Amino acid sequence: MTTKLFKVAIYIFGIFVVMKTIDIRTVDVVQYIKPLREGGSLPAIVKADDGFLYVLKFRGAGQGKKALIADFIGAEMARAVGFNVPEIVFMNLDDSFSQTEPDEEIQDLLKFSVGLNLGVHFLSGAITFDPLVSKVDSILASKLVLLDSIMSNIDRTAKNPNLLIWHNDIWIIDNGASFYFHHNWDTWKNHLTKTFPLVKDHVLLSQATRLSDAANDIHIVLTEEKIKNIIDTIPEDWLLNESDTLSPTEMRLAYLEYMNAKLSMLDILVKEAEDAR
Repeated sequence: MTTKLFKVAIYIFGIFVVMKTIDIRTVDVVQYIKPLREGGSLPAIVKADDGFLYVLKFRGAGQGKKALIADFIGAEMARAVGFNVPEIVFMNLDDSFSQTEPDEEIQDLLKFSVGLNLGVHFLSGAITFDPLVSKVDSILASKLVLLDSIMSNIDRTAKNPNLLIWHNDIWIIDNGASFYFHHNWDTWKNHLTKTFPLVKDHVLLSQATRLSDAANDIHIVLTEEKIKNIIDTIPEDWLLNESDTLSPTEMRLAYLEYMNAKLSMLDILVKEAEDAR
């Protein structure tokens, strides 16, 4: 048995032995309320059959299902580290909404997004984080800087912080620009040893003065089992793309290997962030 096949076999065996996944609810969209045109992918506020409002991220948008995967992994990792993160749900969208939508752009988006999408609980009344006004606890800022370095999140800048203030607390949203290695599976291993120079543009870098302490906390919480549980929860359907060269099982292994590689070089990422600050 080749090394690759052996790893796949061990991974599958681990799934059946442990069978631990994150508890994510699945809901149905019952009302399309309005698009959020601030984002290029046109997310929308929708109502689900549980009575709550969500921001719906569409599988048929620009970066497709890979953006949903990145958003999901990033959100659950941030939650594990201790950040406030709106509840994530899987959202079923049927084809009835595209048939009644007059806007052709939105109509196409709805048509291409029939199936399982990603929903984020809508935080009514939340305001966008302003780095010139809001001060963040140094350990919290340090954790987020390192977490985004681990995830290679290129979209947490002063221009677009993807942070909200809700009930006087900071909430983490929109991690879809993370893990950009998965957009080309032929070269993904080239990213295993790369650092994250774009940390220099992170919105909280100036307040991240306790990076070493944050690294210790992250090491304690983000265990391999925790990361694997998050990855195992990714819907199988999101891992199926005609253009991809890896199977869903191989992709899960790749995400796990990537995360383990980044956590093993956390000291290097700390130094990179310190030098940038």
